[in-house]
Order: sequence, then structure tokens, then C-alpha cells
Amino acid sequence: MRRILIVGAGRSSSALVRYLLEKSFSENLKIIIADISIENAKKLTQGHENASIVELDIFDVEKRKALVKDAAIVISMLPARFHLEIAKDCLELSKHLVTASYISKDLMAMDAEVKEKGLVFMNEIGLDPGIDHMSAMQVIDRIKDNGGKMLLFESFTGGLVAPESDNNLWNYKFTWNPRNVVVAGQGGVAKFIQEGKYKYIPYHKLFRRTEFLSIEGYGKFEALANRDSLNYKEVYGLQDVLTLYRGTIRRVGFSRAWNIFVQLGMTDDSYTMEGSESMSYRDFTNSFLPYKPHDSVELKLRHYLKIDQDDVIWDKLLELDIFNSEKIVGLRDATPAQILQKILMDKWTLQKEDKDMIVMYHKFGFELDGRKRQIESNMVVLGEDQTYTAMAKTVGLPVAIASLSILNGDIKSPGVQLPISKEVYEPILKELENYKLHFNEKEVDYLGYNPHNLGA
Repeated sequence: MRRILIVGAGRSSSALVRYLLEKSFSENLKIIIADISIENAKKLTQGHENASIVELDIFDVEKRKALVKDAAIVISMLPARFHLEIAKDCLELSKHLVTASYISKDLMAMDAEVKEKGLVFMNEIGLDPGIDHMSAMQVIDRIKDNGGKMLLFESFTGGLVAPESDNNLWNYKFTWNPRNVVVAGQGGVAKFIQEGKYKYIPYHKLFRRTEFLSIEGYGKFEALANRDSLNYKEVYGLQDVLTLYRGTIRRVGFSRAWNIFVQLGMTDDSYTMEGSESMSYRDFTNSFLPYKPHDSVELKLRHYLKIDQDDVIWDKLLELDIFNSEKIVGLRDATPAQILQKILMDKWTLQKEDKDMIVMYHKFGFELDGRKRQIESNMVVLGEDQTYTAMAKTVGLPVAIASLSILNGDIKSPGVQLPISKEVYEPILKELENYKLHFNEKEVDYLGYNPHNLGA
């Protein structure tokens, strides 16, 4: 049997494992899952005869290499910082590798050797990055193949809560790593192009500069800029495009409320707070406000940030219990961001009956035969339950399909790469349609830049 080694059995691995096990008889596969917690892996395999589970500490070099040596292909579902060690093993032992993470500089430095050995190191093959690359390139290539000239490309993705589970004022719950949500946008400036003009949004302004979009059947959303959209000029072959903007999707109103935390300094992860372990939620909030012993914490915050008592933002803050004097942080030497994450997890953790939702939206502006047109494309995926979430499906299925395609020789171009070639994206997107992961498209007159959104 052909052995596929999956290193890591976290939440995003469920749909990946299920897909490969469903294919295991027809494709003659043996699925080996290696994780430091075998309990996670047991839940995913449920005693399937073509699956085996191995307990693995990623720093156990001898055991790790032995597992890689016996595999036909390796899938790393570990945190991105650990991929390099797996990649070194795969290069040394001449094994293909698949990850859902961004290509690091260290991994890219291995490209020449990977090509020399005829290996495929496929990366950025999850949701975002992943499905966003493939679905974008499919339309961009189609426009160019028909003789069109690209004028505009905008792309947005969001991990949200399904409408049936949307029961808080923020219209949001954690569907992915909570820490990534809390510190999103920090450490850099958002960069993009609109109508030929380069635009820059610093972190402290990011959540007040949003663009709006609508998806039929799901209503209105807002999008805020990702850190650096300019990188995609080269990646997508859009060197001459006039508008290039990538962002994150939230429900309308989220960003304006989140900006309160940014302005207070609660999302800062650069220092620790004294006595954080015994601090109440109210103490934490008060730490960022002026010293006025005769004013309540609530009054100080409203005055400091000019929030009216009948503003929905005020209700959102109250809902999170940030003024609660009974709830204790309980984290020693914690940063503001870590404390905020703890507070939010009390309210935004998905419950057993909750389902998540993935929304992806692309806009393509182009000129063809002297006429300007625009294609709007969107994908909405709903989770099944807390195991087979929308996030797990949209991350895990592309990884699984790519791995099997590489193993079967359908994807053969060697090197450290991301899925932007037709050889890669066409069969994967076609297979994803069988699992109800597909895009709805409509073509309209070219609208170009909207001055009511981000500003000229």
C-alpha cells in the first residue's frame, strides 16, 4: 500500500483524513497519522483499517525521519514554524511534501535542490492561502486567454459563524486560532493599489477603513485590508493592474467596535502587565483609562472614546463582560493581547451545537474588445458540526486532493511552489465541486473604484 504520512492531527485535519480514508481502498492507501496527542488522531480515524496512529514528538529526529522514510508523500499540518524540519527530512529522503502554510524564505531557499531531485513541495494549498490562489488564477487566466486585460482584482476571505449560530451582538465567534484574530494587522502597514494610486493604512487606522460587499442569500459584509496586497502583483501576474486589494471579511459593524480595543491598547502583545493573574476584567479595562477616582470605569471609557450610551458599540462591550469585577484573568505575566483573548474566549468560543461559515469573495475588472466588464465571484461554505467545520473542509480538502494528485503523478512540475498553475488548480477546483466547494459567478458592467468605500 502507498503510505501517506500526516504529521499533525489538529482541528484542520479532520476533513483531510476523512477524504483520504474514503479514497484509501480505491487508491491503495495507508494513512499514517503522527501527533504528540494520539487521542486527537483516534477521533479522526475511528479505528479505520487503512489508518494507523503513531505518537510523535516533532523534536524526536530519529523517529521522525523513520516515518518520513517509509512514506510515499508527507503532509505537514503542524504550525508553520515546524515545517522546515519536515521539509529537510523530505529533501534528504526524496519525498514529496504538502503544507497549507505560506512559503517561508528558508523553505524557498531549498527550491533548487527540490527541483534537482524532481520533488514537489506544494505549499499554500489550504483556504487562504490556497483556494483563494486557485480560484483567482482560474478566472485571471481565463480573462487573459480570451485576450482581456486585467484592470482590477479584489479578494476577501473570512472565517465567520453560520447564520443559524449567529447569536451575539458582534456577529462573530472564533472559528480559527483566537490569537491570530486578536493580533491581526499588527507589525506592519496595509498596502494596496486603487485606480493606480498606492495606499497605506497604519494599524491604528486599519479598523476604520473598511469596504462593503453583499452576497446573495447571506447579506452584507465588511472587509478590512490585509497587510500587503502588493506581493500579489508578481504572484498573479498583475504587474499593470490599476487596483489590487486583499482583505479579511467580517459582518458589518465588527471593525468599528473592534477599533475600541485597538485605541485602548488592549491588542498590544509587546509587554506584560503587572499582577495579571489576580486582575479582574474590570481592573484590566481600567488599566487603560485615566485616573479619575470619582468616575466609574464605564463613564471614563465612554468619555475617553466618545461613545454614546445608546450606541450599539456600548452594548457590544457590555456583552463581553469587560466591566465585570468578579471574573479574574488568572494568567501570570500576560500581555494585554493575551488577556483580551481570554476575555473574548469566554463569549466567542463555538458551542457544541454551533456551526461555522467560510465566505470568500473575488472581484475581477477587465477590458475585452474595447469594453470594460467585471466578474464577481463568491463561495460560501457551512460547517457540518464541531469536527467537520467549514474551516476544516476548506483547509483540509485542498491539501488532501493535492497530495493524491502528486502521488498519482497528475501534478508533476517539481519545486517549492504554490498552486497558481493550471496543472494544479484545474483538477483540484474540479474535485472540490464534488464536495460543494464551488464559486458562484456573475458578470456585470465595470464599476471600478467606489469613492464611498476606501477613499481616493
